[in-house]
Amino acid sequence: MRYLSKRELTTLDIIELNSIISQQDKLENAKLKVYDKASILKILDYQKKNKLSNTQAANYFKVSRNSIANWKKDSRFNH
Repeated sequence: MRYLSKRELTTLDIIELNSIISQQDKLENAKLKVYDKASILKILDYQKKNKLSNTQAANYFKVSRNSIANWKKDSRFNH
């Protein structure tokens, strides 16, 4: 388990751990997700490096494509 060796967990780590532990409906869990700036930047960097569309990145990270579109428009996440 790579998570146990980390000193700090990111939001994405916690969400992934939660999905491993809990087998609840993923749509229900999606409503409760909150992302920190570091996790958002990681998602956007991954999208850019792998030349993914908003829909592809959203499916990969299990987030709303609208969330990704809004993050890309938000000046706090443009680097």
